[in-house]
Amino acid sequence: MENTTHETSPFKGKTGLTRLVNAFGYSMAGLKAAHKNEDAFRQEVRLAIVLIPLAIYLGHTGMERAIMIASVLLVIIVELLNSSIEATVDRISLENHQLAKQAKDIGSAAVLLSLINLAVVWGFLIFG
Repeated sequence: MENTTHETSPFKGKTGLTRLVNAFGYSMAGLKAAHKNEDAFRQEVRLAIVLIPLAIYLGHTGMERAIMIASVLLVIIVELLNSSIEATVDRISLENHQLAKQAKDIGSAAVLLSLINLAVVWGFLIFG
């Protein structure tokens, strides 16, 4: 019988309503940190402030509105993930390393694809 120990985070002990409250607080802290430290995030939030009301106006059905808004939110979600990858890579080391560059480039590519997705979705729904 193998005896293995698993390290667990000291933050994993919360359950129920306490966990939900803590998770919400962590999420708000993450949004504040992204807004404070990430230019691209701020630009994409400004874009969302324009596009989400426009989606409500331009969408002909609830489904069209939902898809348009989801494509906007996807850009912000992917940007948050990309920023977290970049912060983690920078935390590990600031030296130039091929794997660090690769991780950051792949995260950037994900943001690019989410922006292309936004353009394609909006293009099809607006111009048919």
